[in-house]
Amino acid sequence: MKILFYLTFGYIDLSGTADDYRALAALISAGGGTYAAEHDAPDPFGGTALSCVRISTTANSMVLISVDHAGGTLQISGAPAPLAIFASNLESMAADEHGGHLHIEHYPDHPYLGPASADVIVNSPHGGMPTR
Repeated sequence: MKILFYLTFGYIDLSGTADDYRALAALISAGGGTYAAEHDAPDPFGGTALSCVRISTTANSMVLISVDHAGGTLQISGAPAPLAIFASNLESMAADEHGGHLHIEHYPDHPYLGPASADVIVNSPHGGMPTR
């Protein structure tokens, strides 16, 4: 899995295989764990490669996605129900063979994402542009 953080734009870009997304979704559903990433992933556009994802459970909280700059880590936390919705979205991206990408951005009344969360783009393991 490749995780790039673009400080200038304030978003995170995820790329991985279907198996990567399923494994990450399983950890998110379980409410805890760590998943390794390509910490030396090159990026010609100035993104900073993060070394891993850390998931934790926080009672009564929407999902918070943030970057620990000192540790080079993507942090994902939240209560079990909102984490399960987020995990389901990753599972769907892994299963959809038509390509594309998923923007995960907070908006008022978002079903699982908290307002302080970073924006994330999840790239399909089957290509960037949808085929349908």
